[in-house]
Amino acid sequence: MKFPVKDSLSEGELKSGLKNVIMDGLTTQAIATLTGGVFLVAFALKLGASNLTIGILAAIPPLGQLIQLPAIYIVEKYRVRREICILSTAVSRSFWLLIAMIPFLFFIKNPINLLIIALILNGAFSAIGACSWNSWMRDLVPVNQMGSFFGKRMIYASIVGILFSLAAGIFIDYWKQLHPGNELYAYSYIFFIGFVAGMFGLYFLSKTPEPRMVVPEEKINFSRLLLQPFKDSNFKNLIIFLGSWNFAVNLAAPFFTVYMLRRLNLDMSTIIILMVLNQVISMAFLHLWGKYSDRYSNKSILSINGPLFIVCILAWTFTARPEKYIFTMPLLVIIHILMGISTAGITLSSGNIGLKLAPKGQATSYLAASSFVNSLAAGIAPVLGGLFADFFEASKLWASVRWQSPVSTGGFDALYFQSWDFFFLFAFLIGFYSIHRLALVKEVGEVEEKIVINELISEVRRDMRSFSTASGLRSTIQFPFSVLRSTIENVRVLNDFKSSLCSLNRRRVIKSTIFRSAFKKRLKSISRRNYTTDLENRT
Repeated sequence: MKFPVKDSLSEGELKSGLKNVIMDGLTTQAIATLTGGVFLVAFALKLGASNLTIGILAAIPPLGQLIQLPAIYIVEKYRVRREICILSTAVSRSFWLLIAMIPFLFFIKNPINLLIIALILNGAFSAIGACSWNSWMRDLVPVNQMGSFFGKRMIYASIVGILFSLAAGIFIDYWKQLHPGNELYAYSYIFFIGFVAGMFGLYFLSKTPEPRMVVPEEKINFSRLLLQPFKDSNFKNLIIFLGSWNFAVNLAAPFFTVYMLRRLNLDMSTIIILMVLNQVISMAFLHLWGKYSDRYSNKSILSINGPLFIVCILAWTFTARPEKYIFTMPLLVIIHILMGISTAGITLSSGNIGLKLAPKGQATSYLAASSFVNSLAAGIAPVLGGLFADFFEASKLWASVRWQSPVSTGGFDALYFQSWDFFFLFAFLIGFYSIHRLALVKEVGEVEEKIVINELISEVRRDMRSFSTASGLRSTIQFPFSVLRSTIENVRVLNDFKSSLCSLNRRRVIKSTIFRSAFKKRLKSISRRNYTTDLENRT
């Protein structure tokens, strides 16, 4: 065995291991940024992908997670999660080298088929690595630090993602200017850099220690191991919530890029700027959500960010009426800002709540069961979207508001649904149902959303005070009347002093000890009266 497990970890080993987990997160974010999202969709569209093909490409990663079922058997049998994770991840990431070479393989008649096959194999081996990695992290990261640790990891990863996104976007625009007809090769070079970055991540995984898995008291049947999470009523409610949530999100989110490229006719630079804005906002709120998930609960964070995210999905339907108009870009900016805020909390909490509710020593089966349902829902949704995209593209639904008077006549379309707008509407409705299912999940330390919101507002208010030049801003909200009376008396004394300065010579007033002593005595008497009045009021 090349990567031995340990019965216990010292404090130094744990600290070093957590640093390596963060570094692995940076490399993982680099390959995810350069090989997914807007770059993969644009690459596929350049190859001639249809709406159904885009849906299939979006469905491959989540459906590939179904391989976690046999992966459970592998992990439980060999019980060397680090070795399984490194080997499967290395094979998975190597397929991006093949994808990067597609534009250079002139003998391939249908490059779309090769792209789909490579992504399927990539997703299958990636799922095996994810299964072992999830169980590994469940036993490595202390439970009371999960929120803050993974929040910090995601912040650093977001910075890397922003830098790589900007660099890749600038490179693509520069390549278009130099080689207008050979844009596909620019994506090949981007995918190759992502492949190299992903291979660097294997080094940090190899340096991360692995605690020994808890040995079950009795031999558990494999089929019973898979069904055990569904017999846990609380965890089953969590699975239903995550499944319906992933279906709603993946019915809309994979087509945001297609919507902006085809419906709104935005160029790649604008799309990348919006994506970077989303990542910057998400990064800014990751630390805050991580802190509150540790202080309160992951469910409380989800209860706030879930509704916000699905409202943002519905807001996409207002960005075209039916084409671009004056409010299109402002709406897109607002949507990406709010989605960045909510995505930070959802991504962090949805992963941590599964880790937290899974019993220690049984995380493999529990998390795999959750991942199975989530992957199935997230895989079916974009395929359905691709299948019905052509039908809804020729369909329209609108409601107009008209006004007529003797002076003027006018009106506007209050609602206008066309093409992808229908999927955004369906995602909005299903998302609200998933929030209802979240209410049935029980988590230790959960509090009402309004408590977290009040704490969040207080936190933001404290942060804003540190940037404000008015140190007494808060006192304008909570102003004691005793201070008001004292201020009025002091102002009266100052006015008397000012009138005295006007009537007397300035030099004689300054030299006059009699006037100064009288002024001090009057101030003391006023302060004494105010103190007595306040004391009587308190009594």
